[in-house]
Amino acid sequence: MLRFDANLTTMYGKLPLLQAMEAARADGFTAIEYRSPFTEPKEKVAETASELGLHQVQFNCPMGDFAGGERGIACLPGREEDFRASIEQTADYALALGVGQVNCLAGKTPDGFSHGEIEDVLVANLKFAAKRLADSGLRLQMEAVNPLDNPGTFISTTDDFERVFERVGDDNLYLQYDFYHMQIVQGDLIRTYERLKDRINHVQIADNPGRHEPGTGEINYGFILSELERLGYAGWVGCEYVPAGSAREGLGWLEHASKGGPPSSG
Repeated sequence: MLRFDANLTTMYGKLPLLQAMEAARADGFTAIEYRSPFTEPKEKVAETASELGLHQVQFNCPMGDFAGGERGIACLPGREEDFRASIEQTADYALALGVGQVNCLAGKTPDGFSHGEIEDVLVANLKFAAKRLADSGLRLQMEAVNPLDNPGTFISTTDDFERVFERVGDDNLYLQYDFYHMQIVQGDLIRTYERLKDRINHVQIADNPGRHEPGTGEINYGFILSELERLGYAGWVGCEYVPAGSAREGLGWLEHASKGGPPSSG
């Protein structure tokens, strides 16, 4: 049986973190993920999750100046010390929150450097992060994201991930496989998933176009979810979509999926 968690950042994005946790629990979720816990004291986040009976699946490593347009700092030359400090902060929060895995976005391609120079920085940073997080019992993930929603992103395909993974050479580096991003970038969703499934630690779902709930677009999530079960996927399925209406109104697809039927938008 697949397990679904709510992505608070997309599903309840208008609410502060702690209120979003309450809203997700009220809508029936028992597990959550989100972009960042760092706006709140880790003790308060842990206390709120415990009171609500919520399992915290994962969050992203610090992404730099998000309001200023940064979407990760792992590939940025000259920011290596900032990156190392962000990994220390990540480990500190993850251990306090009971999170076993974290997601690292490479960031946007900076001007003034060759592709090789940027990738060298990314590889060196991921080597450090993979080892440091393994020492704390944490899994490190890297995500490929589509360049239409994220112009300039340095890692956008599974080929990018595989190339970097080979260079990092550490088994504590996994792929976060987002079906929405991969539909936009490369398609061939299940065959690619099956080929890489031993390296995939977490999957996320949203339909396309619009990044709304399953059943609102072109991705056949009835097939996707049944194939994940057939192939023995044992991780969480992160609901990283933006509801077309309210989060609660759009949960009809999850009821159908939980009963083994095709997702429905109603």
